[in-house]
Amino acid sequence: MGANSSSISELPENEYLQKLSGAEPISENDPFWNQLLSFSFTTPTNSADLKLLEEATISVCKSLVEKNPRTGNLGSLVKVFLSRTKELKISAECQNHLFIWQAHNALFIICCLLKVFISRMSEEELQVHFTYEEKAGAGPGSYGVECEDLIEELLCCLIQLIVEIPLLDITYSISLEAVTTLIVFLSCQLFHKEILRESIIHRYLMHGRCLPYTSRLVKTLLYNFIRQERSPPPGTHVFQQQTDGGGLLYGIASGVATGLWTVFTLGGVGSKASPQLEQCSPLANQSLLLLLVLANLTDAPDTPNPYRQAIMSFKNTQDNTAFSSSNPHAFQINFNSLYTALCEQQKSDQATLLLYMLLHQNSNVRTYVLARTDIENLVLPILEILYHVEERNSHHVYMALIILLILTEDDGFNRSIHEVILKNITWYAERVLTEISLGSLLILVVIRTIQYNMTRTRDKYLHTNCLAALANMSAQFRSLHQYAAQRIISLFSLLSKKHNKVLEQATQSLRGSLGSSDSPCPDYAQDLNVIEEVIRMMLEIINSCLTNSLHHNPNLVYALLYKRDLFEQFRTHPSFQDIMQNIDLVISFFSSRLEQAGAELSVERVLEIIKQGAVALPKDRLRKFPELKFKYVEEEQPEEFFIPYVWSLVYNSAVALYWNPHDIQLFTMDSG
Repeated sequence: MGANSSSISELPENEYLQKLSGAEPISENDPFWNQLLSFSFTTPTNSADLKLLEEATISVCKSLVEKNPRTGNLGSLVKVFLSRTKELKISAECQNHLFIWQAHNALFIICCLLKVFISRMSEEELQVHFTYEEKAGAGPGSYGVECEDLIEELLCCLIQLIVEIPLLDITYSISLEAVTTLIVFLSCQLFHKEILRESIIHRYLMHGRCLPYTSRLVKTLLYNFIRQERSPPPGTHVFQQQTDGGGLLYGIASGVATGLWTVFTLGGVGSKASPQLEQCSPLANQSLLLLLVLANLTDAPDTPNPYRQAIMSFKNTQDNTAFSSSNPHAFQINFNSLYTALCEQQKSDQATLLLYMLLHQNSNVRTYVLARTDIENLVLPILEILYHVEERNSHHVYMALIILLILTEDDGFNRSIHEVILKNITWYAERVLTEISLGSLLILVVIRTIQYNMTRTRDKYLHTNCLAALANMSAQFRSLHQYAAQRIISLFSLLSKKHNKVLEQATQSLRGSLGSSDSPCPDYAQDLNVIEEVIRMMLEIINSCLTNSLHHNPNLVYALLYKRDLFEQFRTHPSFQDIMQNIDLVISFFSSRLEQAGAELSVERVLEIIKQGAVALPKDRLRKFPELKFKYVEEEQPEEFFIPYVWSLVYNSAVALYWNPHDIQLFTMDSG
């Protein structure tokens, strides 16, 4: 890539770019545009080349920012692009490579310039660069009436391009560039610490000419994600070498490219795609990021976000019920294809975030997912995210956990996961699991997450959601795997030890503080309170399982009896006395039956006695408690969490987009 890098660095000296950013106005009908737009270029994807491209663009932009208010050349370039897009659909149908190629190149230049402009000026200043047009007899700084909506016209054109141009090998690059340019248009949020609640670009997208395309744009972006179309081989979007000699044929631009941007042909025809692009679909990735950005725009003062409305209300193509008249942005999509894509793509933060949004906000999707008979295809990737908690960022772990919490709100889900039997879970390293139910595996992974959190991050939010998911499932625990039953009791053992340790520290600290008034006493009372809350919750989970499905869970009773001494200290504790009654009764009842059976009992014999005892234990002897049910509720002002998160994903995951980290204000780099 050394030669490529030096090529990019020569861009500021390029004569065509110098003319574009120079002092002379260029008419939109000038032959110059054919020359400028006739280059063959594969967008760089590694960060070093993207950084060089950014620096080269900045150099061109400095001159353009200074002179464009007098020349209006940026506006002319935009108009050239707009005029060429009018024929794009026909060009795609007729395989007119030249037309699509030049339109793509125009948009690529606009996008590069726009990215730098937006990072260096306010939206109001940006608008000036898009609205100026010199009139005969008018002095510098006058504004053209007919150009005042050039930004809106460009935004609307980009949306039309995305939703109307068929996705073919020759249109792939321009479709990707259109999605990228919309992301760039919205990137002003990156350069503000506070959440943007009013924005010129937002207003254009939520009102006026762009609004009628809302549902089609959301639908197209979703289908781009579903289809995961790979980037076509390099060279298919420009002209192929002809077999009869003559080199590259450029039609009306013949010969121009050789003397033009030869410095700008990064891996042109026949070059190898980068590993990043080979592994994923750039268009699917970029479309998903744009969808997440649009869905998380804040509501306008007079209008709810139409893109979020569309995401909340779309239906399955097999759903024949009428659309609600209250939502003009509803549409239909193939839920089976969507479900398959969601199952396959959960390795990325953005796919997990999309799944969260759909389950939380779209009741049609949630109902469909919960009715699937292959729910393990969705749950297993989510469990893998949680299992590899050390390698994931905290936001990804939160989203995965909240997805589980939402799913466990449904009793049908809680029942069905114990009926799905899995074989050989290779990624679970602590123990060989040759056969285990999905429900038992889910319990194992959630408990492991709690234990990891207790020893490392100590995040109360994580604890709460893990315990809430276990609590939701507890009444439906069925045929728990012996290892899952052991881990439930092991977690309680860990909590018990932690409780005793903090209690001891608190006692010693109290004694020490009586003899000295100098050093402040650590707040052990608060630590103790938190641990006791978690212990209480674990006791409630065990109690819920025993009172609702004792006869289905001999392995849990076995683990309980094996570690019965653990529970002794909590029998008389005022915080746990009530919840300990049932657990104490079960321990006493089964201990008595085992004693009657004699000593030296095998594991199989003990389990047999437990199964017989479970039938014999009168149900009315166990005290009934209110059912454990927790529901996920988004916190107030969720945008304070989601908008920085979404933009950190764009910053880290967008294809062929680079921003200088020093310019980013919305989040710190370690959270990005």
